[in-house]
Amino acid sequence: MAIQEFGAKTGDTPADGQVGPWRGTRPLVGSGITVVAFVVVLALCWLASATLLLIFAGVLLGVFLDGLTRGLKYVLPIPRALRLLIATLAVAGFLVGMSAVGGATIAQQGRELGQTIQNQSGTIRDWLKDHGVSLDKLEALQGTGEAGQPKPKGDDEPKGGLGSFASGALKSPGSLLSDASSFLGPAAAVLLELFNALGNGLVIVFLGVSVAADPGSYRNGVVRFLPPHRRERGGQVLDGMGETLRHWLFGQLITMTVIFLCTWGGLAFLGIGGSLILGLQAGLLAFIPTVGPLLAGVVILLASLASGINALLGALGVYLAVQTLESYGLTPFIQKRALDIPPATIFAGQLLLGVLFGLWGIALALPLMAVIKVLLEQLYIEETLGEPAEV
Repeated sequence: MAIQEFGAKTGDTPADGQVGPWRGTRPLVGSGITVVAFVVVLALCWLASATLLLIFAGVLLGVFLDGLTRGLKYVLPIPRALRLLIATLAVAGFLVGMSAVGGATIAQQGRELGQTIQNQSGTIRDWLKDHGVSLDKLEALQGTGEAGQPKPKGDDEPKGGLGSFASGALKSPGSLLSDASSFLGPAAAVLLELFNALGNGLVIVFLGVSVAADPGSYRNGVVRFLPPHRRERGGQVLDGMGETLRHWLFGQLITMTVIFLCTWGGLAFLGIGGSLILGLQAGLLAFIPTVGPLLAGVVILLASLASGINALLGALGVYLAVQTLESYGLTPFIQKRALDIPPATIFAGQLLLGVLFGLWGIALALPLMAVIKVLLEQLYIEETLGEPAEV
C-alpha cells in the first residue's frame, strides 16, 4: 500500500499500469511486428513480381484510355461512359485496321528480315573466324557438359524401382509442358507461347478498361486504407502519379510515332528491304529507353548489310539522325513536363529492374521510375524535408 501511494505521489506509475521489467515492452513488440510484416510483404511482392508488373501494365492501359476519355470531353460533351466506349473502339479499330491493311506486308517482311538477319549473322561469324576470332568454344558449350562432352541423358534420373515411378508421376508442370512440346513438335511450343501471350494481353485489356471505366472508385478505395488525417494528402499523391503517367504515355506515343515514320521513310528512300517492319520495330522498341534503340539499331544494320556497304552506311546515317532527333528534339520538349530524369539514372534503373524482374522490369522501368519520382518528391522532399519539389 505504501509502495502504491509513493508511486502515485511521485508519478512513476505508467499510464498503462505496467510496472517492473514489463514496462515499455509494448512499443518494442509493436515495432517487431511492424518489421516482420514489412519483410513478409516484401517477400510476397518478390514472389508475385511478374503478376504485379502485369497488373501495373493494365493500370498503364487504363491511364491511357482515361486520358483519351478526358480529351474527348472537349470535343464531345457526352457522358463519360460513351466517351470511354468511343476511345476503346477507336484504339481497337486502329489496331485491327493496321493488322488488316499491313498485316500481310508486315508478315512477309518479317519472314524476309528474319532470314536476312540469320544469313548476315553467319557472314559476320565467318568474318570473325577469318580474322582470328574463333567462336567454336562458345558453340561447343551448347548441349555439352562441363568437360566438353555431350551430357548423357538420364544420368541424374533414378533408374527403375519406385524412384523411377515417382519421378514420372510427380513431374513439375514445366517438365510436362516440355514433354508435350517434344511429343507434339515445335508447333506445341508456339501454341503454348501464343496462349500465354494472349492470356497476358486479355488480363491487361480487362484491367485497363476496368480502371478507365471508374478510376475514382479505385482511387478512393486506396485512400480509405490511410488514416483519416492523411487521406487528402494521399489523394493528391495519387492524382500526381496519374497526371505524370498520362503526360508520359502520350508524349511517348508521339515519340514512337515520329521514330516509326522517320525510320520507315529513310530506309525506304535508301531502298532497303523490309523498311516497314524495320521502322515498326524501331518505333515499338522506343518504348524502352536506352536498351530499345540499341536493339533496333542492331537489327537495322544487320538487315541493311545484305544490300551492300553503301546501304549499311546509309542505314547507319538514318539511325543516327533519328536518335539525334529523339534525344535533342523530341524528348526534351515533349517529356520535360512529364518526366525529367537523367539518362544515367534511367539506365541504372533499367539494369536494376531488369536483374530483379527480367524483361517486364526493363519494359516498364520508365513508368515505374516516374511513379517512384512522384512518391519521393511529394512524400519525402515536400513532407519530410519541407522543401518544394522541382517544377
